[in-house]
Amino acid sequence: MARGGTRLRGAGFAPAQTLPRGQIVDVRSKDGVRLHAEVFGPEDGYPIVLAHGITCAIPVWAYQIADLAEHYRVIAYDHRGHGRSSVPPRRGGYSLDYLAADLDAVLDATLAPGERAVIAGHSMGGIAITSWAERHPHRVAQRADAVALINTTTGDLLRNINLLPVPATFAEARVRAGGTLVKTFGGAPLVRAVDLPGRRLISMIAVGRGADPAIARFVHELFTGTPPAGRAGWSRVLVNHLGPQHIGMKNLTVPTLVIGSRHDRLLPMASARRIAATAPNLARFVELSGGHCAILECPTDVNEHLRWLVDTVHAGASEATGEDQERRVSS
Repeated sequence: MARGGTRLRGAGFAPAQTLPRGQIVDVRSKDGVRLHAEVFGPEDGYPIVLAHGITCAIPVWAYQIADLAEHYRVIAYDHRGHGRSSVPPRRGGYSLDYLAADLDAVLDATLAPGERAVIAGHSMGGIAITSWAERHPHRVAQRADAVALINTTTGDLLRNINLLPVPATFAEARVRAGGTLVKTFGGAPLVRAVDLPGRRLISMIAVGRGADPAIARFVHELFTGTPPAGRAGWSRVLVNHLGPQHIGMKNLTVPTLVIGSRHDRLLPMASARRIAATAPNLARFVELSGGHCAILECPTDVNEHLRWLVDTVHAGASEATGEDQERRVSS
């Protein structure tokens, strides 16, 4: 079974270059695929689990890790076929079932028995969280105090892409063409002749117009550092399974923070609004400026909202524990 590449250091992107090494945890998923996870911050800190988007890796969370790991135990992992995680040996090693199972395996390997965390997912990482809740409903209350869904969707992946507006009569044709483009480009070998057009396309999809060029270069580096098999495998899954039938939200009963971006071309605000409208326990809905990579483009805002979520649920859990102890003492 192939292993992923070495940790990307983010050439020219200072937050990734200065990201410290975390404590490495090798995780085994249900089909034997090895997943790479790292733990940052104090060992006794409250846990926050981070799941990145497609064609990214742990360093994409550099801003969040640097900030949150000062006080919390931050756990980040590479999806299969990404970063330093293994590439499944078979084409069929990618599915929403595996996406959910991998997250569950990471939680089991990095959290203590009975311990719960705030779980945050960006883009495909958010899809991992909703897929996990749909497939493993009993695990939500066991492992999650709250979740954060950032620049993500539960369905209609291609219908909402804001790259090529067309009249309504051509909408279905655009969806089909978009699906073919995503699957083809996602898994294509990287050759110098298409490097510049590819860089421009990735920048247009992933970041807002006013983003620091260093962010666009970093996102492209993450893309090129992702094994083609991983890019292709997950592109097929997302295109084929995130159509009109949305991932169910009814099992995601813990407090849910939803963050969308006004200039997100890949998953526009319509996706975030739908999630906010269907979340059983919406804690906060946030609309930020910038494009699809809010965690890189608006890190201060994202970190502030994550801290608010952690402090809210952690304080509530502490109060509840104190009340239980009081009742036991009184009785």
